[in-house]
Amino acid sequence: MSNWNRAQAVSVVAMRHGGAPMPCAAAGVDDFGEDVFTPEVMQKYLPEAVTAALRETINFGRPLNPAWADEVAQAMKKWALERGATHFTHWFQPLNGGTAEKHDAFLDLGRDGKALLEFSGKNLIGGETDASSFPSGGLRCTFEARGYTAWDPTSPAFIKRHSNGATLCIPTAFCSFTGEALDKKTPLLRSIQAVSRSVTRLMKCFKLSPARVMVTLGAEQEYFLIDKQFYLQRPDLVQTGRTLFGAPPPKHQQLEDHYFGSIKPRVLAFMTEVERELWKLGIPAKTRHNEVAPAQFEIAPRFEELNLAVDHNMLIMEVLRVVADRHNLVCLMHEKPFFGVNGSGKHCNWSLDYGDLSLLKPGSDPHRNAIFLTTLCAVIRAVDLHSDLLRSVTAGAGNDHRLGASEAPPAIISIFLGDQLTEVIEQIERGGATGSKYHSGLLRVGADMLPPLPRDATDRNRTSPFAFTGNKFEFRAPGASQSCSGVNMVINTIVAESLDYISDRLEKVPESEFNDGLQQILREIIGKHKRIIFNGDNYSKAWIVEAGKRGLPNLRNTMDAIAPLKKTENQELMIRYGVLSKSEMDSRYEIFLEEYHRKLRIECGIALEIARSMIHPAAVDEYNRVCVALTNARAAGMEAGCRDLERTAGRLGLSLEELGEATDELSIALGREHEDILAALERTRRAVDALEYQVDDSRWPLPKYREMLFFY
Repeated sequence: MSNWNRAQAVSVVAMRHGGAPMPCAAAGVDDFGEDVFTPEVMQKYLPEAVTAALRETINFGRPLNPAWADEVAQAMKKWALERGATHFTHWFQPLNGGTAEKHDAFLDLGRDGKALLEFSGKNLIGGETDASSFPSGGLRCTFEARGYTAWDPTSPAFIKRHSNGATLCIPTAFCSFTGEALDKKTPLLRSIQAVSRSVTRLMKCFKLSPARVMVTLGAEQEYFLIDKQFYLQRPDLVQTGRTLFGAPPPKHQQLEDHYFGSIKPRVLAFMTEVERELWKLGIPAKTRHNEVAPAQFEIAPRFEELNLAVDHNMLIMEVLRVVADRHNLVCLMHEKPFFGVNGSGKHCNWSLDYGDLSLLKPGSDPHRNAIFLTTLCAVIRAVDLHSDLLRSVTAGAGNDHRLGASEAPPAIISIFLGDQLTEVIEQIERGGATGSKYHSGLLRVGADMLPPLPRDATDRNRTSPFAFTGNKFEFRAPGASQSCSGVNMVINTIVAESLDYISDRLEKVPESEFNDGLQQILREIIGKHKRIIFNGDNYSKAWIVEAGKRGLPNLRNTMDAIAPLKKTENQELMIRYGVLSKSEMDSRYEIFLEEYHRKLRIECGIALEIARSMIHPAAVDEYNRVCVALTNARAAGMEAGCRDLERTAGRLGLSLEELGEATDELSIALGREHEDILAALERTRRAVDALEYQVDDSRWPLPKYREMLFFY
């Protein structure tokens, strides 16, 4: 890498063509999910009784008879071997935010020493791995290494392929020897159970027949693509996922010409292969497009059951990275890989279904609208009471750079409803005494008809953190690299608490007074919690002032944002709903804290190395060349150009002094608090970026923004 320079890299990148290195045959409908152990596959390989039991587990979370584990394992093994698999792994999601897997071969030895292909129910149901080598926040020590993986039958097994074979992946939970959750899946599953119980209880108040509760998620994934040649010449990208230095080019996203623009052939080839891989994994990738910033893109799947959608999002991120590498590209999922342009988020579109009824979709009859408005008010109350928790699970060093600008929502959590729904909410608060400017007539919950609300009754608000968008809430604060698990775990739990609050009161209301009682409950909720509703510009300074007057928390950085994880009332909420214990809550705080400090120190260390070993020599060389030119001109008795050379040398000299002072400050900051590191990093960035405009372009050692963002 050291023998290459920017000019050579640009030349190589320019010769890249748009064809995919691995040809992709067109996918057929019958091929969808061909590498997934789907219910249809189960039916072919398992007895009907076992298949029916598995369906009950998948659809309703009912326990599976352990006696059938061997039959399921044998069927899974036979299917996987037929698909070319040689190994199996328990695929889990530790607290480092990624996925983990340990591969074991379908291999055993008989007494005669002959090889056997084995996979038992015991292999399927659980496994053991080293728990102390993953982040645990104090739940596990090095001498307490035992950890267990436990099969999650609600998320189907699948096959991951590579160039020389395939592996059967079994989605699992991961817990410690003491039973504490060491992963992101276990608390998510607990929260799904909690909100399901609360929804069922509330629907009983509305006299609805028992039905399956399903939490759904559609996760929009944003990412950047850059050529691998540029990536390998940027130590900051390799080490941290973001550019610590880089002067903004004259043109980046100001002309708004990239968003939804024509997709370049090379990127389209990459996207096509990604979608083919996802197709085989049964992941319903629906939308692809250019995002706002140059070299930024988005992929969005169809809505799915929450647990499955989270697993699929983790797979989407992996497939994006793997396929990018095949195309000599690198997929960047840092929240802010490039300074001055849009960052990347992961918009979580969350909703609730009860049987065939979408609880967040307005209807045309009073009863259905009463259910919709009750669910809506429960969410409003939940977000207002627990906005600090929602902010906590979006905290991170990367998101600190993203939130609050360039179409990312601010750190202040608020809800956008739009004018029409807000008018309806205000009517309920007033008790239905006035008409709506959108629809005439009085409104009483469950008695008179709610004015019909089309799916797109309101405009969209791209600055709102938590926006109602027709039949779901879109939470825009999560960062691109973050797992969807923590965010949705919190949403489920706080909504469950609010649904139970309403049920507690409704269950005491006489049946003959149900509508009036419900009207009063919703009216009180709106009166107490409407402060969280804001339909305006979340970027405006006026909103920051207004939010302060309303008492809404403004947790602007990670250190402030993770503090609510230690609050007694938040811990009691998670404990009460069986989602996280106190020790598990404390562990999450410690993990967030450690990760934040470690990332900052890594950024500080690599910034110091780049500034001193790459930028400083280039700047000194430029300064020396200018000074030599000035000396030679004067020695030759020339006057023309000398004043310009003096000014140039002066500017370079001052910039060199600033760089030296900044790097000295950065070196000292490595041993200090995070505030000192952040300030020193910012000062060093300014010094380096100033020199980028002064050093001879051919001698600048790092690929520039104008190259990385436009040559792909």
